[in-house]
Amino acid sequence: MNSFLKPVSVLLLSFVSLLSVDTFAADSKGTVFITGANRGIGLSLAQNFAAAGFNVIGTARKPEQATALKDTGARVEQLDVTDQASVDAMAQRMAETPVDILINNAGIKGGESKDMAALDVENMEWVLNVNTLGPVRVMKALFPNVQSGERKMVVNISSTMGSIERNTWGCCAGYRASKSALNSINKTFAVDFGKQGVTFVVMHPGYVQTDMNEGQGNITPAQSGAGLMNVITGLDASDNGKFYDWQGNDLPW
Repeated sequence: MNSFLKPVSVLLLSFVSLLSVDTFAADSKGTVFITGANRGIGLSLAQNFAAAGFNVIGTARKPEQATALKDTGARVEQLDVTDQASVDAMAQRMAETPVDILINNAGIKGGESKDMAALDVENMEWVLNVNTLGPVRVMKALFPNVQSGERKMVVNISSTMGSIERNTWGCCAGYRASKSALNSINKTFAVDFGKQGVTFVVMHPGYVQTDMNEGQGNITPAQSGAGLMNVITGLDASDNGKFYDWQGNDLPW
């Protein structure tokens, strides 16, 4: 009898263990998927959403180094938004997981030169690949997950530097272009897929003190993340195609 029960017990314990890893809390406010969540604004978003009772899935290119993200209780997924194979693998792992809010946060800065002779076109191409095409890859891959979620919300973290109207001092052509293009794609998706019940919004996180700008800025990642979460959780279908900052203010295109 004991020899029979022992392997059965092991199997049951293994099954329970799998459930604890793969199944989210039933009383959560929903599931939020955040790219680039291992540091800066993305980490702050993960911390705020987790503290507010959401199930959080955060991505990192090197999950083994995402200690702070793991400490939030988030499920950590490996993802390089520039690598289609990485995106496809993530999508396969996510196949049965509804996503209520998808936040495309991963991004890079790029060059700043105002000297035409020193303009690095290859670097601009890379910035566009990360900041513009990266979110597109993720949106395409997780669109079925978003459609199966309750909120059906996609938020692309952009920047006021993507606003053509507000470009009064130049600089950072690649970064600006990548965010302007992201804004345009977001608006197109809002028109194309809003009729399917999916809401697309772009947001400026503020001038945040992160590694991207060597710690410059007038707000902290904690302030930005808290503000963004407050705005995001208040969004609905009437906000489809809008451009807001971290405090909920409308921004010009």
